Amino acid sequence: MSKRTLYAHFRTKSDLVMAHLQDLASSGATLESGLTCEDTPPRERILGLFDQPSGDAALVRGCPFIDAAAEFPDPESAVHSYAREQKLRMVQLVTALVRELGCHEPAALAEQLVTLADGAASRAMVLGEADYGRHARAAAETLLERALARRG
Repeated sequence: MSKRTLYAHFRTKSDLVMAHLQDLASSGATLESGLTCEDTPPRERILGLFDQPSGDAALVRGCPFIDAAAEFPDPESAVHSYAREQKLRMVQLVTALVRELGCHEPAALAEQLVTLADGAASRAMVLGEADYGRHARAAAETLLERALARRG
């Protein structure tokens, strides 16, 4: 597609990126879809954050919301704001799941787990290693085990 055709549909680069991010979020092609899958137990939904993405494993892009926020660093920009909203939504979903498991300090644990997931996605992209999340998954399992052992 030529730039001319692209900009006939999207006035600015920001408009194009916003449309892409909104399409991702609404399509179920993000980690959020796994977190909201009620057919899967909460612990497995959380650990699913670290699984290798389906599809073309050779193509590792990292987190599209982090990528967009880096491309539009002004926190007041529409793209950066939308990316922030999506990242906050992710931590809210994980908080609800760890609370459902009965974990001690669910908000803090959720932040730790989401930070691991974001870090794994970034490292997978930089290293070109689609299954890099296995390292973060091992750390997440340890965090969950400790949190579950301390409940009650």
